[in-house]
Formats: sequence, C-alpha cells, structure tokens
Amino acid sequence: MLFITKFQGYSSWYSLLFLPFILAITLLVSCKEKKSTIPEDLSEKKTTTAPLWKNSSSVGYEIENTFPHDSEAFTQGLEIHEGAFLESTGLVGRSSIRRVDKVSGKVTLQKNLSAPHFGEGLTELNGLVYQLTWTCQQGFIYDADSLELKQKFTYQGEGWGICNDGKYLYMSDGTHLLRVIDPKTMSVIHTLTVTWNGQAITRLNELEYIEGEIFANLWGTDQIARINPRSGTVIGLINFQKLSKEQPRKSIDHVLNGIAYDSKTQLLYITGKCWPNMYSVRLLPK
Repeated sequence: MLFITKFQGYSSWYSLLFLPFILAITLLVSCKEKKSTIPEDLSEKKTTTAPLWKNSSSVGYEIENTFPHDSEAFTQGLEIHEGAFLESTGLVGRSSIRRVDKVSGKVTLQKNLSAPHFGEGLTELNGLVYQLTWTCQQGFIYDADSLELKQKFTYQGEGWGICNDGKYLYMSDGTHLLRVIDPKTMSVIHTLTVTWNGQAITRLNELEYIEGEIFANLWGTDQIARINPRSGTVIGLINFQKLSKEQPRKSIDHVLNGIAYDSKTQLLYITGKCWPNMYSVRLLPK
C-alpha cells in the first residue's frame, strides 16, 4: 500500500507503466510466504541414523528372536534378498543354493550343485548371486529371483567367503588376504592384508558387508571380526559363544558360519553349519 500511495500524485499513464512491476513484487512476496508455511514433515529430508555400535570397538548383542533352521544345511553363505534368505550349503553331493523363508525356515526354491563341487560363500549384487566352491576353483552366477544359472567364473586357490560393498566383490580364501574383485570382469584389482593388533589373521570365512565394514566369521571359532575394508585392520571381535553353546552339535564341524544383515531393521542374522536355529540379534556397544 505504501508503494501505491507514493505514485498517486503522478499521471495515470505513469502508474500503468509501473503496474506490472508492482504485481510481480507482490506475487514474489506471496510465493515466499507460502513456501515458508510448508510443514517440516512434508519435506524430502530423510536420513538413516548409523547404529550406536559403529562408534565402539567393543561390541556385544542382544537376541531379538529365534527362528528354525534346517539342521541338515551345512551353511556356508547367507544373504537377505527381497525379504528372504539366500543360502549356500556345502559338502560334496549335498551342496546347494536355496531361497529360505525367514520366519519358518522352509526352503522355497533350491538348485543343487553336482559333485565334486563343495558349495561355499555367496553374495547378491545388482540382481545376481555369486557363489563360490571350495577347491574346484570355480564359481557360479545366478539370477537372484529364479536362481537360474547365468554364468561361471574361475579363480586361483580356494573359495571360502564372499560379500560386496555395492560396487566390488570381496573374497576370502582361508588366508589373511581378501581379494577385491571387479564383478564386470571377475578379475582381482586389489588385495587386502587383514591384521589384528599388527599380526596377520587367517581363517577368514563367511563374509558380510555391514554398515561400511566387512564382518568375517573366523572359521572354527565363535568370533566374528569387524574389518576396515580400506586398510584391512580388524576394528574388533564379536563373541557369539552364547549362541554356539545352545546348539546340539552332531559333529565338531558344526560351527558358527552364517552372517546376514538387514539394513532396514539393522538386525544381524546368525546361524551355523547344521544348526537347528537361526538368530536375529541387535548389536550394541559395550
């Protein structure tokens, strides 16, 4: 109103000349005022809070739930895909890749590996599942939904565990080394030396990439190592002896071996070779 009053003394044609500018300023102010009234909860600002254990080198856990698991499954690799488990099982003549219902533990789809293949770790990346075998130096690539075999690949040495960071594959072979692999060519582009307190640590088995870290089951133990994927340094160890002790083992080979992570719920799923139970646990800083 002050702006219009200022021009009342001028001729009507001069007022008309400035009328478009007056309307433009009025609309601009009006738009700014409306924008500022948009509720904060309608904004697109969405952030994922990092779990508290990420800031601690010493981590424990609490059990959220217990589920049935096939006690005949010699678990070598575990992954969550589309709300179900993808599981790789071992032993010659009993090896397979399968889809498993998370709650009931029932196998809903299974593809068997022929002898002499001994199934090992697996991981899913961009709709493809990569599965290793132990001593045959051969891996398989499947469609993640149908488990149809798409391709085969080869590698040197033994195959133990495998995971991915969304771009590259990380593979263990039982030594202190992790191979970083380009999934497009399946060639090794880098190797990581894994150390704990300055000493090389071996028997890195089942792998899972979790919140920017590589979790590695240490074969034959109840411990999982948290590895920095850039330096190879072990950040800390998580002891799952409590879960292991609850298992009615029929063989000394029936050790902890199965790591899967649900990033949405931030729950970790743990099982072992021929364990009758699968556990969901929440990691906590000690």
